[in-house]
Amino acid sequence: MKNLILLGPPGAGKGTQARNLCEAFGFVQLSTGDMLREAKKDQSELGKKVANIMARGELVTDEIVIGLIEKKLTNEENSKGFIFDGFPRTLAQADALRDLLETIGQKLDHVVELYVDDEKLVQRIIGRFTCSSCGELYHKTTKPPKNPSICDICGSKDTFNYRQDDNEDSLKIRLLAYYRDTSPLIGYYHAHNKLRKVNGLGSVDEIQSKIRNILS
Repeated sequence: MKNLILLGPPGAGKGTQARNLCEAFGFVQLSTGDMLREAKKDQSELGKKVANIMARGELVTDEIVIGLIEKKLTNEENSKGFIFDGFPRTLAQADALRDLLETIGQKLDHVVELYVDDEKLVQRIIGRFTCSSCGELYHKTTKPPKNPSICDICGSKDTFNYRQDDNEDSLKIRLLAYYRDTSPLIGYYHAHNKLRKVNGLGSVDEIQSKIRNILS
């Protein structure tokens, strides 16, 4: 079993690479957004708490997110490992994740940073959209769906979602937030000898190959 974190700015390709690794190795992708959506449908006490918080438009606390991660880590007994996609985002979350893994007898094997030039990142993000049913990511020019109104993966019709903040001005604000809050994790994991760097500007297959080499 191997556990890894994918780090990188918004649009670096973390979600795509995580899905491909899950298909290839049997990992479980732990996406904060996916876990929160699942929790909203859950009738457990934790799920109800998440639903109420999100209904009020408030941010879910680190403690709740860690609780959701713990539930996944302890329930997915047949997993070959876990990929943390979009988490942790801060040093406090990194410490909380470290403590959780120690408590349940697991460890973090690798942290892969996908680094991308900012200007090229802007070009990549503008024009992307997702299927709101299954989360599959598309792009107007580099990865359009076969049918303009139907998802290639789940077959849902007219469910494509364009993020309002996928424009140049909004992206620059999100990049500032990344450099302020999340980029300190690069030094954090380098100090713990976990960090591995991969250029995120290659093709999906090229980047996937480099990550697989790290895991081998």
